[in-house]
Amino acid sequence: MFLDSLFEKRITIYKKKDSATWKQIRKVLKDAGLKGVRAGHYLQDAVMAGGCGAKLDPRDFGAGGKVDHDVYFIRVREADVEKARGILLREGIAAEISENLMEDAALRAEKLREQ
Repeated sequence: MFLDSLFEKRITIYKKKDSATWKQIRKVLKDAGLKGVRAGHYLQDAVMAGGCGAKLDPRDFGAGGKVDHDVYFIRVREADVEKARGILLREGIAAEISENLMEDAALRAEKLREQ
């Protein structure tokens, strides 16, 4: 039984660069008692090669302080996808999957203007 849940297929219901919504969704699903939820984050930005100065990101030195570059995701068991979406709908939370996370912000803005 344990191995079945370990290797059960999971579906991504949330993937975005937004930690506040990610934390909110995790809490709502946990409070609802949904089992088998996997949540995490990873750095998707390209890491610059070079010397010690190359590890510094100029975006981190603005007025707002360090920028969060992580991509946050939540996966649920395939059998629980509709239940999870129903829970989030009742709470008024939109779980989004952003496919253009690696796209440059200027390119995204240009595509929006063209539409």
